[in-house]
Amino acid sequence: MQPRVIKTASNKASQFQESVIREMSRLAAQHKAVNLAQGLPDFPCPAELKKAVAEATYDDINQYAITWGDKPLRQAIADKSKKFQGQTIDPESEITVTCGATEAMVAAMIALVDPGDEVIVFEPFYENYGPDSILSGATPRYVKLYPPNWSFVEEELEAAFNDKTRAIIINTPHNPTGKVFTKMELTTVAKLCQKWGVLCFTDEIYEHIIYDGNEHIAMATIAGMEDLTITINSLSKTYSVTGWRVGWAIARPQYTLPIRKVHDFLTVGAPAPLQRAGVTAVNMDAKYYTDLSHEYHQRRDMMMEILDAVGISYYKPEGAYYMFCDISDRGFESDLAFTKHLVKDIGVAVVPGGSFFGEGNKLKHKYVRFCFSRRDETLKAARERLLKLARV
Repeated sequence: MQPRVIKTASNKASQFQESVIREMSRLAAQHKAVNLAQGLPDFPCPAELKKAVAEATYDDINQYAITWGDKPLRQAIADKSKKFQGQTIDPESEITVTCGATEAMVAAMIALVDPGDEVIVFEPFYENYGPDSILSGATPRYVKLYPPNWSFVEEELEAAFNDKTRAIIINTPHNPTGKVFTKMELTTVAKLCQKWGVLCFTDEIYEHIIYDGNEHIAMATIAGMEDLTITINSLSKTYSVTGWRVGWAIARPQYTLPIRKVHDFLTVGAPAPLQRAGVTAVNMDAKYYTDLSHEYHQRRDMMMEILDAVGISYYKPEGAYYMFCDISDRGFESDLAFTKHLVKDIGVAVVPGGSFFGEGNKLKHKYVRFCFSRRDETLKAARERLLKLARV
């Protein structure tokens, strides 16, 4: 009798790889490179938040919060949504606090998408969306965004919708390109969602990092989308606390209930003292958001100057804190070859563009992503090293 072959991974886990973004951060540490890969700030979070965490801990907010979120935080999120987007949200039945936006997205997809369903994903995409679709048992169906402005072709999007389509994922401002979807583009998506009865999972974690007069428009505010949108957000990017892992999903009660059930059995709840401190973050005054945008505008300009000096072409981001760069004329056979050279020989880590595309896309190996959520000193250090790439 032949010994039984023991599987080392499920069929789902076999369909995707470990995060390339996190792997590049590990390589940066290994090679003592300047890390412009992972989307995390290397500067302190606001002092008020440090104080709020300490106070929450000393106030003994150290046990489980209510599974779907600390009530003061849910109320603060609802108030902020009303203030900035004009949305009326019931914190008791329409908000689920999760372990970051990452868990919010996968919990929502597991809760609301079935095996055999299709999920439309714009390409390039944040690398989690494909695995999220697979983990929920669904099939991702990619619709291309085309350079130089990273726009979709309406006819191609319309052709992607069918009887199997359960959801579409929108990320605005967009990672990795920095594109901000316009109201016209969102309305096009909204009309198709309403025609086919399709849900929209919308990732809006960069909502306050916007440049050049562009405007973030929440998908849930588009007419007819109030009952079809699951809005994903978090404290991470806006308040420079990516390690806190406090995010949330906003949805109508009929969707929130299953999301809460899945969330409960995935993680039980986000860290209680960090949720309570999150109230201070969400309640920041208007000046905080104005200053945040201004500071990131300066970092973006510094990153553009660096890339101009080096001779690397890029899409000028309208939001978020990434530069998506075309390196097809740099003489390397692929994005991986370029990034390996960069981290090992130049001393700068970035993300190969292939991790943002599905198989078969011709753009897959033409791009890399630089992250500029860094201190001036970090960007200056990167500049000194990157100048080695400049053409003579």
